[in-house]
Amino acid sequence: MNTKVMAAAFAAAMAASCALADKVTFKSGAFLTGEADVIRDGKLSFKSDDLGAVEIDIEKIATLESDRDHVIQYTDNSKVTKKLSVSAGEIVVVENGGMQKLDMEGVKATDPEEEKWNGSINFSGTATRGNTVGESATFLADANRRWEEDRFTGSIGYFFAQSGDSKQDKQKTVSRFEAQAQEDHFWSTAVYSYLNGKYEFDRIMDLEYRWRLGTGLGYQWFEKQDFGLGKMSFNQELGLAWVGEKYDHEKSDDYGAFRYGHHFAWTVAKIDGLDFIHNLEYIPEVDEWQDNYMLDTDVGLTYAFRANWQLIAKAEWDYKSKVGDHTKHSDIRYILGLGYKW
Repeated sequence: MNTKVMAAAFAAAMAASCALADKVTFKSGAFLTGEADVIRDGKLSFKSDDLGAVEIDIEKIATLESDRDHVIQYTDNSKVTKKLSVSAGEIVVVENGGMQKLDMEGVKATDPEEEKWNGSINFSGTATRGNTVGESATFLADANRRWEEDRFTGSIGYFFAQSGDSKQDKQKTVSRFEAQAQEDHFWSTAVYSYLNGKYEFDRIMDLEYRWRLGTGLGYQWFEKQDFGLGKMSFNQELGLAWVGEKYDHEKSDDYGAFRYGHHFAWTVAKIDGLDFIHNLEYIPEVDEWQDNYMLDTDVGLTYAFRANWQLIAKAEWDYKSKVGDHTKHSDIRYILGLGYKW
């Protein structure tokens, strides 16, 4: 093969490569070539030939030349696959050789995230030697998954501490375990019913056990919605519960209760990896709602810094109006630890 033939073949190959490449042109006139990926949360993921993987704000794009299929998820959770493009900063549907603006009012998401399990495992611990001899440990784990019409959340926690003047006279100061789970079923984009359960014991509070089963309705005000400050989720729940508990040297007690709960999560914008969480539960007994009630709340931050490893800082407050003879009504826990998030 002579030099002219090789040059012609190379030029043809380069032309074919360029023809297959996607192209995004900015309103400023600049452009990138490469491979267009998902369109999600007002951004286009683009694998540029020159810059690598980048995210581009849709509003900054003049035109997008791509033949890629995209998934459109509507507010009723139904999904269709269509060819999408961008024109003058707006998402358009490409059909029959023409383009039509995508009506975002009826759209829940474009290229929604794949449904998968998420969760974390977190641990903190200390050890002291010298004038005081002691150890403390906290273990927290949680898992959750969101399907189109269902959602599962679950968590466990173990808290332990002991201290003294020497190894021989160490005494436990914290010994607590709790586990809970909840299953939600969405009847619409916002309204859902739930079933949940919780089990716990606390040796220092003389609580041999407390279990709870409950059901009710919830309302999802917004879920991973971007308000400019980051993605936020907030939901409220109201229902009924059946509680069984037993303190040391006392008879077991079972009773019906009301339950109110809310959950707030915020993925902070412009600070990659920073999440804020807040939860609250108020559970008063039906017959003695003023004298016998529980209030549990927490507030915390997690920061994912490298390869899914995260730092966690959290404060928890538990209050029980009716407790055993030798225990206090309130418990506050401060947690600072290291964890792994997936």
